[in-house]
Amino acid sequence: MVIRVRKLAAVTAFCLLAAAGCATLPDTDALIARHTAQAARFENARGPLSAQKNAAILARLKRKSGDIDILEKQIALEQAIVGSPLILGNKVTLLQDGAATYAAMFAAIRKAQDHINLESYIIEDDDIGRQFADLLSEQQGRGVQVNVIYDSVGAFNTPKAFFKRLTEAGIEVLEFNPVNPLAAKTPWLINNRDHRKLLVVDGQTAFIGGINISSVYSSGSIARRTVKTAGDTAAWRDTDLQIEGPVVGELQKLFLQTWEKQRGKPLAPKAYFPELKAQGKDIVRAIGSTPDDPYSLMYLTLISAIGNAERQVYLTHAYFVPDPQLLDALTDAAGRGVDVKLILPSHSDSAVVFHAGRSHYSTLLKAGVKIYERRGPLLHSKTAIIDGVWSTVGSTNLDWRSFLDNDEINAVILGPEFAQQMQAMFASDLEASEAIDLEGWEHRPLSFRFKEWMARVWGRLL
Repeated sequence: MVIRVRKLAAVTAFCLLAAAGCATLPDTDALIARHTAQAARFENARGPLSAQKNAAILARLKRKSGDIDILEKQIALEQAIVGSPLILGNKVTLLQDGAATYAAMFAAIRKAQDHINLESYIIEDDDIGRQFADLLSEQQGRGVQVNVIYDSVGAFNTPKAFFKRLTEAGIEVLEFNPVNPLAAKTPWLINNRDHRKLLVVDGQTAFIGGINISSVYSSGSIARRTVKTAGDTAAWRDTDLQIEGPVVGELQKLFLQTWEKQRGKPLAPKAYFPELKAQGKDIVRAIGSTPDDPYSLMYLTLISAIGNAERQVYLTHAYFVPDPQLLDALTDAAGRGVDVKLILPSHSDSAVVFHAGRSHYSTLLKAGVKIYERRGPLLHSKTAIIDGVWSTVGSTNLDWRSFLDNDEINAVILGPEFAQQMQAMFASDLEASEAIDLEGWEHRPLSFRFKEWMARVWGRLL
């Protein structure tokens, strides 16, 4: 198996090199400037709100958060850039780590009455994977239609027999961009991977975040998954969301778009878009990024959010290989007095990604960005909090691969109440982290510097 993985990794690396010269990141300044005149718009379960109600909601948010320009600026920019609405009336539950996330997922699956749509980069044939398989098969047997999308590279180590058992149970299974070109139903695009983690139950409850279907919550490239680290023996540190309310319809659309794009079999006629009522007070926008778009919607959203920040930018990310524009956004924010803090892993399942990220530490630290490396379980979260009012959780890493080559999915949550939960989680992770001091970092061993230089050469492919 290891030999097969190494061969696949070599072939994939060759394909990535061929593709790297074509795809480029957008000029964020030009795109953001183009959309600055847009007006903030909201929707609820019944559709778009009037201009008067939009203004009232924005005023109420500002009263709760202080006079923070990021609210009006960011709402308008996201609306223009992403196109998906900012939807009222949702209930968002913050889930930390696998035990809580899987328990919530299993509970929702057991309650399913109509359909279950599951999309995951990795689905492994391990204890967790088999628990999902058994439960999904049981529900299919009860008449609940189950549809599953998995990524061909992400699930490369998973035996085909695992997915065959699902299909034999009546589950519709779709392999995203097969590694084998003979199995591809669309043009062979090995470089485009489905890195999303999405579960939609009955069109009413959705889960998104960073956790795959795996006992170790593994993610990333094949190379990442074959490297054993000290963190493999402990549960990985990850973050997910359970979402109920009208925005679930937007997440459902993203699943069905992927199914159609990959030319899956016609789905059984089910109530994929039931009437959705308000379930809470959270304001949420669903953002699905794909290489099919002119540019990564999540990338531009994050750059613009950081650019609008006035007080704080708090990022917790597993894979940090920033491009020049993201570096500029972070250093510019620190330069204008914004408290910029990054929580990054102290060890990784990818040595190349780990050292490529560290190669940027000196530049960031000199600009006033504060960097912390989390000890203990391997960090796999992908979250951001800005100015105590704008939060995001999803599958998007801070690397070129997520921004250019992957299908990704994030939720942006607007408002101070949810942001307070995010900040409490950030503070907890901060306590488990070690601050990186500039003076100490400048005296790191020469061997570290060499690894960083070598890894940085491959940064575009990570």
